[in-house]
Amino acid sequence: MTETKKSLPKWILIVSGLFALMELMVSVSLCFSPQSVLETVDLNAKGVDYVVYMWAARQFALGFIFGVATFKKSIPMLTIAYIFFLVMFIGDLIIGISQKENSLIISAIVMCIISSALIYVINKRK
Repeated sequence: MTETKKSLPKWILIVSGLFALMELMVSVSLCFSPQSVLETVDLNAKGVDYVVYMWAARQFALGFIFGVATFKKSIPMLTIAYIFFLVMFIGDLIIGISQKENSLIISAIVMCIISSALIYVINKRK
């Protein structure tokens, strides 16, 4: 029995690589220049640095996973990464709605659509 390996279109690898770079850059920005990302947050308040570093670690982990999945051209890994991405942006959508922040709502909806579409495209030829 031979198993034919399904190949990924190059554009999916490019998009996934860009997401990996984006997540890694956000992580680095949060660690070294959090004021550039968190303009409305009092970074001198007690415990804020802890939360910022936790967020940076999450972004780094996601960027690393996207990078490895893209490099390996792994359909299961990319699927899991995009599912995580989708769940993360659903959470951002809920936060945006609760905070009545239109920019967060719009960006979360766009990213949910992109994540859902990529999950579909990656897995449609099984």
